Amino acid sequence: MPEKAIAVFEGKEIRRYYDETTEKWYFSVVDIIQVLVQQADYQTARKYWNKLKERLTKEGSESVTNCHRLKMEAADGKKYLTDTADAETLLRLIQAVPSPKAEPIKLWLAKVGYERMQDMADPARSLDRAREYWQQHGRSEKWIQQRMMGQETRNKLTDYWKDHDITKDEEYAILTNIIHQEWSDITVKQHKAMKGLKTQNLRDHMNEAELIFTALAELSTRQIAESMVAVGMDENKNAGRKGGRIAKKARLDLESKTGRKVVTGENFLPSGVKKSLPNQNKD
Repeated sequence: MPEKAIAVFEGKEIRRYYDETTEKWYFSVVDIIQVLVQQADYQTARKYWNKLKERLTKEGSESVTNCHRLKMEAADGKKYLTDTADAETLLRLIQAVPSPKAEPIKLWLAKVGYERMQDMADPARSLDRAREYWQQHGRSEKWIQQRMMGQETRNKLTDYWKDHDITKDEEYAILTNIIHQEWSDITVKQHKAMKGLKTQNLRDHMNEAELIFTALAELSTRQIAESMVAVGMDENKNAGRKGGRIAKKARLDLESKTGRKVVTGENFLPSGVKKSLPNQNKD
């Protein structure tokens, strides 16, 4: 299983899988159910989940539809297809299970990286926590300001997509990658590899210039999409390519004037992690 594929809640191992494309963790639903119903026997918990699935399906719940079947390692060391769900879907499923462990599980999900969902009703709380997190990790106020401005630009773009027939996580990831590749000449995955990142958020490890050009590409994409009233994947892909090219032109102009590359392997990883990385091109 991939690195950090096991998380632990009150001594119980919860299997999970990190999807590089959607940049999300997917957790084993049965493992979560075991905790909720306080059932030590896996097969009993699995039967409980199967009955719950049937009930939710009859009720028309989208939670079951949003579950993904992924291969995960079982106690016998073999991998089997297992129902998994991201944290947002899990929070909905948890509501369907009467359990004293419901609230502790929600808090645990927040601690493993999904606090953002609890902040949907209070965005200011999320921003304050993000600023505090970046300060604790040594980011300058200038960098933090640029990061937050870039996130606002990103949010406006994804809001546009949501309102114009972009509904799936995979579609968001594809469009994001198109924009990124157009302005930077490398994919999101390649950029993360250049910086030695695995599960970390790429934007949290961008330098100031990378943040600025990412924001320019996404701002340009949104304004172009709005002007052409782009709907669906094909039209928004077209807008993304055009928006990315605007930022690429600006990037190349800056690089020609300064003799320095905008896209680099610089990151904010702890020194111990950096030592374990292969040599990076800092040009």
